[in-house]
Amino acid sequence: MLARLTRIAVFVLPLITVVIAQPDFPGAPSQAPIGGLGLLAAAGGALAIKKLLDKHKK
Repeated sequence: MLARLTRIAVFVLPLITVVIAQPDFPGAPSQAPIGGLGLLAAAGGALAIKKLLDKHKK
């Protein structure tokens, strides 16, 4: 019985280290600059307001 337990321990212990060894989490993705996006949204809003005002003048 002791030989059987020893044999199981010899085969199982190396497998446990493989299962436990997990890679690290990936790093944060690189972020794109969105500074120009605010200007683009402001220009779009200004254009929409201009078109709305021109429509009401007619």
